[in-house]
Amino acid sequence: MVSIVLPKLVSFEGPARRAFSVTERNAAALKSAYWVVMISGFFEPLLYLLSIGVGVGALVGDLTLPGGQVVTYAAFVAPAMLAASAMTGALSETTFNFFGKMKYMKLYDGILATPVQPFEIALGELAWAMIRGSSYSAAFLVVMVWMDLTTVGRALVAFPAAVLVGFTFGALGMALSTFMRSWQDFDLMGSVQFSLFLFSGTFVPAEVYPTVLRWLVELTPLYRAVHLIRDLSIGSAGPAQLLDVAYLLALTVFGLVLAGRRMGRLLTR
Repeated sequence: MVSIVLPKLVSFEGPARRAFSVTERNAAALKSAYWVVMISGFFEPLLYLLSIGVGVGALVGDLTLPGGQVVTYAAFVAPAMLAASAMTGALSETTFNFFGKMKYMKLYDGILATPVQPFEIALGELAWAMIRGSSYSAAFLVVMVWMDLTTVGRALVAFPAAVLVGFTFGALGMALSTFMRSWQDFDLMGSVQFSLFLFSGTFVPAEVYPTVLRWLVELTPLYRAVHLIRDLSIGSAGPAQLLDVAYLLALTVFGLVLAGRRMGRLLTR
């Protein structure tokens, strides 16, 4: 059994410290078997990159992006895999694990007996999810640099964007989990997640879709995430990325506030 105890930085006072105590609890309860789950979440997008980005890319050749820039197919797919990895890592923590703690383990009932508030629980769980998501993103960016799919400088800029993507999907996943009634409800969420993965400009530019479908695709959070990270990693970022950042930030705040309110209703009724 592996345990991690985070340092006591400040006294148990204030919302930030109370939220951090939830993150501390998750780290202290970490078991060795959990590392296998975490590592598997990194290898899935890597295998997609190697099989489709590199394998299929050998058949596809180079792509000309809407702005006129020519990139290899692997360089086109890799940022999308990074965004998908950040999404998957964050959702794994804030959906299945979060739902189990709230619905079956009744963990948060005990936590609410302390000064910790529902919104602070949501914030602490989101921070814990980001530890997992950020580790995926950092490792994947190292692979991208090693494969010469981006530069070190661009990778350093893309990393905060990947962290933001994780925050967004973590907050949304947590909010959705408060509406789930049983494990079977997650089947629908899995279908939506896989659809986003396939049709968010991941493997082909969104411009190839019919107009109406393209508009729908461009409204999805994963498309905005892919658009942001791809332009940063290939060096074509511009004012449009500010829109992506604003969109993701707005969804993060919305999801976090909704999750806090829903938890307050569910756990205090």
